[in-house]
Amino acid sequence: MTTLDARELYRRASAEFTARVHRVGDRWTAPTPCAGWDVRALVGHLVEEERWTPPLLGGATIAEVGGRFAGDLLGADPIGAVDEAAPRAVSAVESDDAMTRTVHLSFGDVPGHEYVMQLAADHLVHAWDLGQALGDDSALDADAVAAIREWFGPVEPLYRRAGVIGQRAVVPDGAGPQDELLAMFGRSPALAAVQRFNTAFGAKDVDAIMVAMTPDCVFEDTTSPDGTRHVGADAVRAAWTSLFTGSPNARFTVEELFPAGDRVVQRWRYEWGGGHVRGVDLFTVRAGRVAEKLSYVKG
Repeated sequence: MTTLDARELYRRASAEFTARVHRVGDRWTAPTPCAGWDVRALVGHLVEEERWTPPLLGGATIAEVGGRFAGDLLGADPIGAVDEAAPRAVSAVESDDAMTRTVHLSFGDVPGHEYVMQLAADHLVHAWDLGQALGDDSALDADAVAAIREWFGPVEPLYRRAGVIGQRAVVPDGAGPQDELLAMFGRSPALAAVQRFNTAFGAKDVDAIMVAMTPDCVFEDTTSPDGTRHVGADAVRAAWTSLFTGSPNARFTVEELFPAGDRVVQRWRYEWGGGHVRGVDLFTVRAGRVAEKLSYVKG
């Protein structure tokens, strides 16, 4: 049982997200685990949420707020927008009656405490999403993870039926509290690691590919009959360099991904001038990075 109260939980989750925003650098267009959202869209979503927090905790209805926060809230200074919105939301959460007053949301009225817990969960889980986009695997605040996991357990089925979270992800045996919480929100750390690898692979960025892989990584290619096995970072780097040098205009397309614990199955299509092949990869992920990629091809 956690003793972290909702106000402190929100402060920590907001700080976690804001700290990662300050590490974005020039990666505003990097893809995130949230389908269709790059880093800028993800940050924009949280800034919008933070801008709504003071009026809603102040008793305003959705209709009364209206289109006040419509459009691009990040402008030319996304970090400045976060630094302005985040402390105002924290201040609203810390107001004397924030936990007890009624908050009017689009799906109905809820107590302030429930609304603040929703906000904290959104900030913490999206902090992880942002970290994945940035290649930052630092752990989330353990006490915040425990508090949100405890709160979310009883209401998880309601959120899933409402369509606001995806299907619960499968986690490997012995998964820690953070991975279990992420799975509850439909996040698969293994899937995110493979998606980060695929982004680098699609860009033919060998340095970024190797950052997405463990130092002792293994790549088994599709050479007939059993595939050539490349073991260790140096050998795997050489294999990628040879592939991209030999086919500089080739294009890799992911057709489907199937996460299962620390494994991910991926169907893909690889095209070059005048032809293509289709195949399957079996990934093993360890500590947020690809440890093994075993490739199989039709034909």
